[in-house]
Amino acid sequence: MKYEWRKAEKHVYLPKKIDVQTIPNYKFICLSGNGNPNSDLFGQQISALYALSYALRMKLKKGELGEPFEYTVYPLEGVWTSEKDPGDGPVNKDELIYQIMIRQPDRLTKEDFLAVVEPTFQKKQNPHIKEATFIEYEEGPVVQTIHLGSYDEEPATFAKIHEFMEKNSLTHATTMGNYIHREIYLSDPRKVIPAKQKTLLRYKLK
Repeated sequence: MKYEWRKAEKHVYLPKKIDVQTIPNYKFICLSGNGNPNSDLFGQQISALYALSYALRMKLKKGELGEPFEYTVYPLEGVWTSEKDPGDGPVNKDELIYQIMIRQPDRLTKEDFLAVVEPTFQKKQNPHIKEATFIEYEEGPVVQTIHLGSYDEEPATFAKIHEFMEKNSLTHATTMGNYIHREIYLSDPRKVIPAKQKTLLRYKLK
């Protein structure tokens, strides 16, 4: 049976309201950068992550890495660092620092990942494929909710998260005075109009 994260992990990706969760250790393929996400560079990096993720998915489906396992590829995620809190209004996109990533099934290893890098690069000729890394990360306690609408309208949803945090005496984590948040892109912007795009917005808590 095909594993569907949307059905099996609703509490992680599809909360019905603002809530607090504890996110365990997950495995990811990642790329880092800075600047405006509307750039060609950002699009090429996303393509590299998906190319590697689908290469691994095919190996698992064919049973080349043990027992055959079929699943839906996890959604793209972005961890964004900015001097301004997104709950206080639009941030300067040109000054953003980011790490984009796609989660991988727990059974995959770094060795499995490294084995698909060169074949995938030869097939796609995308230089960012060779820049990608395989990491494990435990996010821990978070507060999160679904944002419905365009990315530029996210500050209004972040403001609601702030209200929830104040009522519940929660504080989100910062790094060297900078604000960090995670976005998980549940809709394909190529197929869904901005007004109907779903994005999970998440703060890591102290």
